[in-house]
Amino acid sequence: MQTATHKKRIKLYIPQMSYEAARVTAAAFQSIGFDAQPSPHSDTRTLELGAQYLSGEECLPEKITLGNFLKAMEAPDFDPEYTGFLMPTAGGPCRFGQYRPLFQKILKEMKLPQVRIFSPTSSDGYEGFGDEAKHLFHTMWIALIAGDILRKLHLKTRPYEIEKGSANALFQCCLDDICNVLAEPTTNMRSKRQKLKAVLIDVRDKYRALPADYSNPRPLIGIVGEIYCRLNEFSNNFLVEKIEEFGGEAWMSDVIEWGWYTNDEQRWKLDKAGKRISLDMLKVKIKQWVMHRDEKYLMAPLVQDFNGYEEPRHVHEVLELSRPYLPRESALGEMVLNVGKSIYLYNKGADGIVDISPFSCMNGIVCEVVYPQVSKAHNNFPIRSFYFDGNQSELDRDVGIFMELAKNYMRKKTVIRKFPSL
Repeated sequence: MQTATHKKRIKLYIPQMSYEAARVTAAAFQSIGFDAQPSPHSDTRTLELGAQYLSGEECLPEKITLGNFLKAMEAPDFDPEYTGFLMPTAGGPCRFGQYRPLFQKILKEMKLPQVRIFSPTSSDGYEGFGDEAKHLFHTMWIALIAGDILRKLHLKTRPYEIEKGSANALFQCCLDDICNVLAEPTTNMRSKRQKLKAVLIDVRDKYRALPADYSNPRPLIGIVGEIYCRLNEFSNNFLVEKIEEFGGEAWMSDVIEWGWYTNDEQRWKLDKAGKRISLDMLKVKIKQWVMHRDEKYLMAPLVQDFNGYEEPRHVHEVLELSRPYLPRESALGEMVLNVGKSIYLYNKGADGIVDISPFSCMNGIVCEVVYPQVSKAHNNFPIRSFYFDGNQSELDRDVGIFMELAKNYMRKKTVIRKFPSL
């Protein structure tokens, strides 16, 4: 039986759903003593390794996640006794729930059963982390909020930078500062939140000072879709950068949106089960209150910066917008969030929506069927689904065509966009 001390000697690899999310999550694990780090960066070797154990029917995020885990195991210092991988799981229609069983099967075939897989589940709000779950979950939550704030600042700044590459350099510097605070081994969450807020104020000021020209606003393109594929730049062939190259600005759906959804699913299921007044419901309500408090506290210094870029106040707002097309009672997961968020972004004055999904993804397919109705009901708002399987072709052409539609819509739209008042 492995002890807590043994577990903390494990080098724990975090999947790069997005680079900043992997970094801040690794920092959260470092705060309780793990030697945690993001999994290796993706490249052609990633796809080669993943393909060795897959039939070809699996989605691209599975191939990339598996390939990068196997790449980590190729490292000269790989020690199976002290190596672990974070692999959350979930139910519902997505194949994501099969990632862990597949990886366990592969490890068994490789005769490496001692390699650990840490696998919390969405059914318990991703709380299954053991004795230090409360501290770790709380640190991870504020970490993901900070990561989303940094990405949001970055994407609203980079298209307007005067010196190309300056925003990317600043991003890396700011991410380091955020992770240094998160990794500090402290159980005083109030102190950690205060330090993190101070760092975010410094990050805000650095982005404000970055030389940029905002005199000619670009078409604002909302990015929705399967959470891994939309956030992982390698998996979507750096689509956000291509949107910027064709004159656009991206608004990426954030990571914590999924945290809000899974937590609200707990509440909704308890309500359906007749447990509206119960100890379990009280726990969910307390957790929601803490989550809202932390988000509001860390976002407070950036209210002016995000004027016009405000996220929904509650996930209910997104779910209700989706209801005429995909009600939560009969649809689950990202398809409901993506349709609702697309309408939300339309109401914020966006000029188009790009849905990024892996090839054959059920969530993406269902959304693509619904989007024409959404577009027609909202002034022919441009919405385009992009699917990725690791062999994308003609992407520049397709992005260019979509951006022309977005620019035409921008000239005639009736929902006026708001801008930061700085």
